[in-house]
Amino acid sequence: MARVQSIARFKIHPGKTEEFKRLSANCMALAKANDTGTIRYDIFMNDDETEALVYEEFESSEAALIHFGNMGENAAAIFNIVDMEGETWGEPTGEHRKSLEEHGVKGLKPFMRFSE
Repeated sequence: MARVQSIARFKIHPGKTEEFKRLSANCMALAKANDTGTIRYDIFMNDDETEALVYEEFESSEAALIHFGNMGENAAAIFNIVDMEGETWGEPTGEHRKSLEEHGVKGLKPFMRFSE
């Protein structure tokens, strides 16, 4: 199984910050309760809370798909109140790759690595 990492950058629509924060908290709670292959799931916001960045790392494409499934209607609601750009790096499998493409997420494959 190959790890997969993603970054999603959100520009939150005016007046939707509190809704974004509520939906994000729901997503975090669902991930903590139900995900099994999520290594990392972090959400960051800029100082004026108009932009957010989500960093995710999964054990595999299968784990990423399970995570996205666990988010359910919360993720769909978030996509309605933000403009999103995303990138995934690693080697997502067919179903995962298709899902990413449907959401306009760019894919990057490994070129060089160094890790300890």
